[in-house]
Amino acid sequence: MKKFNINEKLELNATMKSFGLVFGDIGTSPIYTLTVIFLLLKPTESNIIGILSLIIWTLTIIVSCKYVWLAMSLSKRGEGGTVVLMEILLPMLKKSKNVVLCLILAYLGISLLIGDGIITPAISILSAVEGIRLLPHFHHISQDILILIASLIACALLCYQHKGTDKIANLFSPIMIIWFLALFFYGLMYFIKMPSMIKVVSPYYGLNFLYQNGFIGFLSLSEVILCATGGEALYADMGHLRRRPITQAWCLVFVALLFNYLGQGAYLIQNMGAKNILFGMVYNLTPSLYIPFLVLSIFATVIASQAMISGIFSIVYQAITTRLMPMLKIDYTSDKIKGQIYIGTVNWFLLAAILIIILVFRTSDKLAAAYGLAVMGAVVFAGVLMIMIFHKQKKRVKFFFTIVVTSIASIYFASTLFKIPYGGYWSLILASIPLGVIIIYTFGQKKLFKTLKPIAQEVFLPSYNEVYSKLNKISGTGLFLVRDVKHIPPYVAHTMFKNEIIYENNIFVSIIRKNHGPYGVHAFYRKDLAPGLKVFEIRLGYMELENVENILRKAGIFEKTIFYGQEEIITNNIIWKMFAFMKRNVPSYVLFYKLPPNELHGVISRVKM
Repeated sequence: MKKFNINEKLELNATMKSFGLVFGDIGTSPIYTLTVIFLLLKPTESNIIGILSLIIWTLTIIVSCKYVWLAMSLSKRGEGGTVVLMEILLPMLKKSKNVVLCLILAYLGISLLIGDGIITPAISILSAVEGIRLLPHFHHISQDILILIASLIACALLCYQHKGTDKIANLFSPIMIIWFLALFFYGLMYFIKMPSMIKVVSPYYGLNFLYQNGFIGFLSLSEVILCATGGEALYADMGHLRRRPITQAWCLVFVALLFNYLGQGAYLIQNMGAKNILFGMVYNLTPSLYIPFLVLSIFATVIASQAMISGIFSIVYQAITTRLMPMLKIDYTSDKIKGQIYIGTVNWFLLAAILIIILVFRTSDKLAAAYGLAVMGAVVFAGVLMIMIFHKQKKRVKFFFTIVVTSIASIYFASTLFKIPYGGYWSLILASIPLGVIIIYTFGQKKLFKTLKPIAQEVFLPSYNEVYSKLNKISGTGLFLVRDVKHIPPYVAHTMFKNEIIYENNIFVSIIRKNHGPYGVHAFYRKDLAPGLKVFEIRLGYMELENVENILRKAGIFEKTIFYGQEEIITNNIIWKMFAFMKRNVPSYVLFYKLPPNELHGVISRVKM
């Protein structure tokens, strides 16, 4: 009998984990997708067959082709996501116009993914809770009670985040595996009753449906795409589990989803008046197992929401470390799982936004009117970045197929634009918040840098040498935090020359986030700039969680004081006032990098913008 070697065991373990960490969102889509579609369409047999064909080919084109094959072939040290696409593409670009286009697409993609991360938990939890209505004696339960239950679940989920999820993460995968088995089982049972449903795998029925229904068929694409929401998680989570385990798990998930949708179609043809299709088919087939299935569905939606929330934390962290967003207070919730973090500001923003969305839309079918727009926008913008990358890499086959897939995704995106008057504007409102933060912060940082007028190294060093040779020096070591030693911040000159604070050993500490990989820590001394003046450089991957104090100690640096610059911004411009508010109300980068607070000394510079 063949024995598994250690690599096979690790890969099998990663494949099992991916069911819970990656496929929660797309795995809970069967709860509401067909139900929402046939609120818009009349559930005739031809319509049901056409829609099922579109669903199957949407999963094939958007998820299997775009993400599993094309996107997941693009990575840096195994990491995926919109930020990674941006980091791959930027070094390939020479023209400034192309760089600007790349940044705009990346900013929009990041913002839309965050907006999607708010709507996903709301629709997933609310749609599962609405399954209570099929229980005996609960047919007439008020929507207000269901909203209250969904809100309490959302509150419990978000309030638990600060404790970390590593203690319960091991439960995610078994629960989701049971969930997919249940989807497969019930779908298979109804498919056996109507095996002719297999014909929907032919694209003819989907294309014929669009041809026969014209504009209504086009609009239905905005609901069909709900079956593929969460597909971007396959790419975004690639760094945690690697490509192969995710693709292996997707093959099994795809089969479960395929048979479940076929079974839902067969059930709907036999029960044209069904409102909540998935829960209806479960109750109709096994009434005694309905309550366990309902509980299982709520757990599955909570897991899907947790995966999305953790993904938002990762996206924001990437944006912070690549200087797209201001530094926020970050807590590391696990000493075992790399990258598991908690960002309080983001967490409470998500909770408030999710509760508002639930209260505004009240039902899952109305919430579906806002869902899909942000997802498809992110898919299209990521697709354009991929087209540019494959073009630069001269990979003609992938370049051609990416154009085809992105063109199809653009049709879906165009259909979701018609959701804007019916609630889709909420997707744009939610996405505009992180987009506004990114734009104001990045432009504000550039403006601030120019206004501060840093001193060129060749101008700074003669003055330093003169002061260092004449002044009485303080014994010990003083650290000065600088971003780039070629451009010395004014606070350093102010401290050394005006306040005459010079140590025997002065060290410029430069913390640089690498743009060529998510992980890795490299700390080293550069060539001394002058007597008593050294440069210590710390290079961190943009997803690296590291305590800078520990790095300093390992390098044998034991400082007396750490100096850093702070800016007091004075302005009458409304945009720069918003930027000043950000700078004033977020933790300083010295706290972000876990530097010893008792040794920190901030030097304030007044800046007029």
